[in-house]
Amino acid sequence: MKKGDENDPKGLIFESFRIDGISKSECRTIFLDWALSLPVEQDTNRVLKALLAQYGQRHPDHPMIEVMSEGLAGMASPRRRGGWRSRPRN
Repeated sequence: MKKGDENDPKGLIFESFRIDGISKSECRTIFLDWALSLPVEQDTNRVLKALLAQYGQRHPDHPMIEVMSEGLAGMASPRRRGGWRSRPRN
């Protein structure tokens, strides 16, 4: 894979797999930067699945695989609504 494509515009995910001894915490930071670099209209769920398919077989124990998997699972979970709707009613 070349550095930088539609699923990884800055090549951040690509580069994370090239860093020897990278920690899960460092992967989370890179993942956040990656997520913020995606165009708003891009389907993040689809992109994460594609990246997991692309890197998962070659790097099954890499911390970025775990971080991306958590990101994918977190996107499927419903989020709590904020504001007055989330407050208990008396």
